[in-house]
Amino acid sequence: MRKLFGCLFLPFLLLACSPNNVTTDNSPKKYFDAEGVNGCFALLDNGQGTFAIYNLPRYRDSAYLPASTFKIVNSLIGLQTGRVNDTATIIPWDKVVRPIKEWNQDLTMAQAFRYSAVPWYQALARRIGKDTMQHWLDTLHYAALKSRAVIKQIDTFWLDNSVKITADEQLGLVKRLYFDQLPFFNRTQDLVKAMMQQEKNANYTLSYKTGWGHTEKGHSLGWIIGWIEENIHPYFFVLQIESPKRDFDMTSVRLKILKQILKEKGFMEGKK
Repeated sequence: MRKLFGCLFLPFLLLACSPNNVTTDNSPKKYFDAEGVNGCFALLDNGQGTFAIYNLPRYRDSAYLPASTFKIVNSLIGLQTGRVNDTATIIPWDKVVRPIKEWNQDLTMAQAFRYSAVPWYQALARRIGKDTMQHWLDTLHYAALKSRAVIKQIDTFWLDNSVKITADEQLGLVKRLYFDQLPFFNRTQDLVKAMMQQEKNANYTLSYKTGWGHTEKGHSLGWIIGWIEENIHPYFFVLQIESPKRDFDMTSVRLKILKQILKEKGFMEGKK
């Protein structure tokens, strides 16, 4: 690791500008290279205030479509505005058969979040409406680092590259969510956090949301954003990977890389 001297522009994390708390970390590179992908990774130790970043320029300066990571924000807005009452609320299946079989049924919000059901969340976005959605994106300063996020199509803007977000902003979002610092009721944030929990055992709790979409070049672009807790201590992470292959096996590779990095850093074994 190499320490970064000077003040980093990290507006959503509001970290102190110090040469002692931000480092470049090239150790994840081997995992990206092994899968033939580009990308970035960052890990924030909230207790110590240390922040390790792989591929800092991409992490800080490059913005990409949020894809299904936007289901975090879509869920928060839907719950806050009463378009859905809770995570047990069902939006009926529209009877259109799609390749992912889990989507072809009536789903609760919790199920739709876990299956990352795009049609369900498109229906929720239409319930929310363009004006209300835009109000909340502006309130959150969502995807604002490069330019103001402006909704063009209410049910595709997070998928069609019309709104883009940096990895820095993504990490800032989940950190603020964890600590109930977003401009939503605590109940709303707690319900979404509960949906994000993917693994829980005696050693750790792993919470995250994935995303998968395609860039303007047709490249596969994947995200995993969230946190891992050990000994009641949160560590926030963002992983982003890009492959030139449109049919890339994103589902398995992104999680494989995340766990390889976390395990190398001593996580998931109850030793933190």
